Parts: sequence; structure tokens; C-alpha cells
Amino acid sequence: MKTKKASSTTSVQTPKIVAVVNGKGGVGKTTTSVNLAAIWGEKHEVLLVDADPQGSATWWIERSDAGMDFDLTKETDTQLLSDLRKVKDYNLVVIDTPPALHSEVFQTVIQSSDYLVLPTPPAPMDLTALIETVQTAVMPLKMPYRVLLTKVDSRSLKETLEAQNTLLELGIPACHAFIRSYKAHEKAVLDGLPIKEWRGKNASEAAADYRRVAEELERDW
Repeated sequence: MKTKKASSTTSVQTPKIVAVVNGKGGVGKTTTSVNLAAIWGEKHEVLLVDADPQGSATWWIERSDAGMDFDLTKETDTQLLSDLRKVKDYNLVVIDTPPALHSEVFQTVIQSSDYLVLPTPPAPMDLTALIETVQTAVMPLKMPYRVLLTKVDSRSLKETLEAQNTLLELGIPACHAFIRSYKAHEKAVLDGLPIKEWRGKNASEAAADYRRVAEELERDW
């Protein structure tokens, strides 16, 4: 595995491994992975692992002319993914995963992680796929996790509240914070920036959403 930059210090601390997962694509996994890694990277030594063969996170970050608050490696080798606890110089590893519930990479990552974040839009079709992922792949592991509602239409928060209530009734923990849908997220990707670094319409609101999520998740684990 190669990272974009090398750490100047050596640590024997075992890193916490946080995987961003969902068996369905187009739910905001990569957006969540990159933005959480950028925020946590302000106070932790963070490695972002792009384990999705599509390489969306890598494509995003390689567009950047500026340095990131985290290191990046692209890795789909299951043996190396299962050995991430041996990575030195990081106390937090964030993994962006492929949208393939039964793939070997997906299974290896979730079994090797300490905590899972499951992004999903609140729309019924997306929520149904998310619930399947949780019930078939996550619950049997008895691992701490949180669902994160993404792509939320701020003009229709009723749907979001209904989704949170549905998850609660099923005994599926969800974040209180959620990610609203802004064009700012798409534009930040094109500019190769995490949302906290992007400047433009609704940038501060979009960044604030992810900061609330990052703080909530960190309190939970």
C-alpha cells in the first residue's frame, strides 16, 4: 500500500477502523468518506482507504492541487484490507467500500472494522436497500454502527423524520444529524476539495452538516 505522503512520526498504536458501507450505489458513500476523513484529519492522523474498484475517492482527491488533512491509498486486495490494523502512523482509518453486498472486498472490510457508517437517502427505495444491508450483513456481526441519512431535501423534512422513525422501530440506530442535498457537494468534488475547503453557495451549510455528523459519530464510538 502506498500513501500520498509519509508520516514523520512512528506509532505503535492500533488504529480505529471506520468503514462507510451500503450495498447500494449512489447513496453518498464516497462523499461521506472523503468529508469525514477531512474533518477528522484536523485532529487525528487519518488514512482514507479507497476500496471501491471504481476509485471515485481517488479520482476526487487526485483532482486537488492542495494537500489534504489525510493520506490516501487505493486498495482492493482482501489480504491487505484484512491487515489494516497493522498500519503504522495512523490512529484512524476510514474505508470507502464498493456497493456490492456480497463481494469479497465488502465482506472483508466490514469484518475487519471497528465501526460502520451506513449512508442512505431517506427515500423508501433507498431505505429498503439499506435495511437489507443492515439485517443481512451488519447485525450478525454485533458491531457498533450508525445509519446516516444523506441527500436530504430540506424542503421535505417530513420524509427524513419518517425514515428515522422507521429505523428506530426496527431497532436500527441512526444519527440525529443528517446531510442536506446541496449542489455545493457536486461542485466540491469537481474542484477536488472536501466540502469544508470549498467556497461557494451553501458551502458553509453543507460543511456544517458534516461537522455535526463527525462529532456525533466520534461521541458514539
